[in-house]
Amino acid sequence: MADQSPSEQIDAKIAELGDWRGETLARLRGLIKQADPEVVEEWKWAKATSPGVPVWSHDGIICTGETYKAVVKLTFMRGAALDDPVGLFNSSLDGRVRRAIDVREGEQLDEQAFLALIRAAVSLNASR
Repeated sequence: MADQSPSEQIDAKIAELGDWRGETLARLRGLIKQADPEVVEEWKWAKATSPGVPVWSHDGIICTGETYKAVVKLTFMRGAALDDPVGLFNSSLDGRVRRAIDVREGEQLDEQAFLALIRAAVSLNASR
């Protein structure tokens, strides 16, 4: 995968998963792009023991997209500084900087709140 663009690597990851996790990651990716059409897709932290992780950035990292057996996890690098009025953040709540959203199979995400959260993260990054 190293010879592919980051977007192609994310496409390949989604296809490789081939289940609800791939569908969820693809849906979240689409929402991220909808919220911020200028978002940059990256593939980071690939090494011998890990294939790497999808990353979405705009003036800094917005969030990463990791997939595990039971969840698709979006970790917001500066999530603790973001307003989350509907409580999308449900993981890594004790961290001083990061916050995460774990999406389990069959769960529905409040898409409007998610779009607002992405836009707020972009705005926060731009304010530095």
